[in-house]
Amino acid sequence: MTRVTIQDLRDARYCLAGVRPWFRRHGFAWSEFLAHGIEADRLRATGDALVEPVILVAEMRETAVEANDGRA
Repeated sequence: MTRVTIQDLRDARYCLAGVRPWFRRHGFAWSEFLAHGIEADRLRATGDALVEPVILVAEMRETAVEANDGRA
């Protein structure tokens, strides 16, 4: 299961000032996200196409970690 983190948002060049209200609108706790990330499926369940680029960044990060045998 892919987990999206704050670093993934930054790497996708998302505006964090705009992401925080988006999280509130969708019932996600910003502080919980900062501490633990969020599962990609929860983001996809919103039906908002804007989540796909950041999920792609998270998937690429996870693939790179796996390719490096866990040593990113």
